[in-house]
Amino acid sequence: MDSDEFRHWSRKAADWGVDYRQTLRDRPVRARTRPGDIARQIAAAPPETGEAMEAIFADFERIIPDGMTHWQHPRFFAYFPANAAPVSVIADQIVTAIAAQCMLWQTSPAATELETRVVDWLRQALGLPEGFSGLIQDSASTATLAATLVMRERALAWKGNSEGLAAHRPVRVYASSEVHTSIDRAIWIAGIGQDNLVRIPTSGPLRGMDPDKLDAAIRADLAAGHIPAGVIACTGGTSIGACDPIGRIGEVVREHGLYLHVDAAWAGSAMICPEFRALWDGIEAADSIVFNPHKWLGAQFDCSIQFIRSPEDQVRTLAIQPEYLKTHGHDGIINYSEWSVPLGRRFRALKLWFLLRYHGLEGLRTMIRNHVAWSVALAERLAAEPDFTIVSQPVLSLFSFRHQGGADADAHNIALVNAINDDGRIYLTQTRVDGRIAIRFQAGQFDMTREDADTAFSVITEIARRL
Repeated sequence: MDSDEFRHWSRKAADWGVDYRQTLRDRPVRARTRPGDIARQIAAAPPETGEAMEAIFADFERIIPDGMTHWQHPRFFAYFPANAAPVSVIADQIVTAIAAQCMLWQTSPAATELETRVVDWLRQALGLPEGFSGLIQDSASTATLAATLVMRERALAWKGNSEGLAAHRPVRVYASSEVHTSIDRAIWIAGIGQDNLVRIPTSGPLRGMDPDKLDAAIRADLAAGHIPAGVIACTGGTSIGACDPIGRIGEVVREHGLYLHVDAAWAGSAMICPEFRALWDGIEAADSIVFNPHKWLGAQFDCSIQFIRSPEDQVRTLAIQPEYLKTHGHDGIINYSEWSVPLGRRFRALKLWFLLRYHGLEGLRTMIRNHVAWSVALAERLAAEPDFTIVSQPVLSLFSFRHQGGADADAHNIALVNAINDDGRIYLTQTRVDGRIAIRFQAGQFDMTREDADTAFSVITEIARRL
């Protein structure tokens, strides 16, 4: 592809993206294709000779968009958002054009130094103390895995990587049942094993981990000859927004000399608003914190921030420095690949720089405050309906509800969420609360308006009564 053709098709793709965003409200939120519908339209074997871009782009427009679930749709109320503000998309287009591999300072100094600065901007925005450094990971799963490996190594006196876990007594990690399943995966990959992930009971309206029971579990493991390594707490759990009492957990962790990682992947973004910080009161006790600007702040996926109290411990756990990865002649530089599991790194800092400068913190705070207010208002409207029950009260912009109907309440609510999603005007997901099905609602899409929340109420009540 020569420069003229590259310019033409780059503009064509950019124009397509703008048109796509403008027509999202006219599209069903979730793809309506059946399994295999897309695959049947794709050639079974690769082409032997190149094809014209006109044909490739035409096939893209004909086949792909209808097979996509539209995460940037303003009525996407399922899961958590994966926002991509337009300014972030523009930054990522530039990153794609530059196509740098930013694993070391020397492989792209601007990427490393901008990352250091924008991560510190976010530390300030969230009200975290100066003692935290940080980096951009691809996802919260990777950040949690890195934290789990650090807590394992610290507990084993830095011998786990060299000796393996078989040479040691069982390592124990503690979390509630409300944490994300990425914690389970981190435990598996770290070699700790599912049986050594100790689930601590929860209590209270926020379903937070009980610190007294955490302390008792640690003491019991010590008495049994196990090696307690760390605690993984959550602020804004995926199911219904559970929040652990970070301050009190921090006291237990300090008493036993353990490592504390806090998963605030979704809710962390809301901490740019000072009035919401009570949800993670005591966060300064954490050794590691993760939150995802690609969820609620508008940064194009993937973009996850891990704040770390002791980068030296993470480097000691993860860094490998063969000669070909060394930078000679420069002291005091940061190579962020030594802070993470992957060696390769994209230039993720650029989209944060564009995003924060274009919208400013106050613009992003306004968006988040609106989402919270609209979600709370919707929960109140549903609570006032005689055939609806609010199962979990709003935590920020997330709540869950249940509709009364049918002999089998779980089957009825599964049928309801399926019917809502098949309708196409909004998209919701289900969860289980105390063993029973509930329907989740979260407000968080970047372009959502109050009218979209009103549409959600109309669709939910209309389809529930139609069933």
